[in-house]
Amino acid sequence: MKTVYILNGPNLNLLGKRQPDIYGHETLQDVEVACSKLVEAAGLSLRFLQSNAEHQLIDWIHEAREGACGLIINPAAYTHTSIAILDALNACDIPVFEVHISNVHKREEFRHQSYVSMRADGVIAGCGTQGYELALSRLIRLLG
Repeated sequence: MKTVYILNGPNLNLLGKRQPDIYGHETLQDVEVACSKLVEAAGLSLRFLQSNAEHQLIDWIHEAREGACGLIINPAAYTHTSIAILDALNACDIPVFEVHISNVHKREEFRHQSYVSMRADGVIAGCGTQGYELALSRLIRLLG
């Protein structure tokens, strides 16, 4: 069975509790449940992971490189700082989608730069947690 990886960066473990005016009230578990339904309906499996540690995200990207059919990543603050995550993604020959819950382009200037976007096959921002489902729907369609 083909596996889709969804990786979540720092502070996303606080989703639903941290700044709900920006990030909403859904939890990361709510996002995982919604994504699981889409993946199962497509006959795929899901590896849904979160870490506050950059090296852990990189290790999971390396793992996905070997065994996944696609990867969705919300790198959170690492979006704007991590060349190491970009390098890991550049080593992947699978579709990669970048997701942001908020519209980063309406926020602080430093959030407008994304290293991950330099590799991503698509970027979804500002659609709330539904952005994960949108990215997943697009990935499933590409896998056709």
